[in-house]
Amino acid sequence: MGIWDDENSESVIPDPQPPSPSDPHRVRIEDSLDLHAFAPRDIPSVVDEYLRAAHQAGLRDVRLIHGRGVGVQRARVQQVLRDHPLVVSFADAPESHLGATVVHLVERHSE
Repeated sequence: MGIWDDENSESVIPDPQPPSPSDPHRVRIEDSLDLHAFAPRDIPSVVDEYLRAAHQAGLRDVRLIHGRGVGVQRARVQQVLRDHPLVVSFADAPESHLGATVVHLVERHSE
């Protein structure tokens, strides 16, 4: 007998392979990103990739949550924003007491 016994039975499908740690993950782009989960050395590239994905998704305003601490992460994030071609402006989120930065992105043009 094959994988079908008759027209009323179900197919036999093997369990999918568990994802490899090196497989890329797809995440939905939202209007904020909490950077606490990322290693400090990765922050510049994470911020750059997030801004590009947010822009591609049509977002105009996003929030980067870097935490208050002593301000090292905030300075690192804002340095990336200063030079980023997709950033129109940015400012400290007033309600976060320097723990987040709001970013206004350039308008996405239809292609």
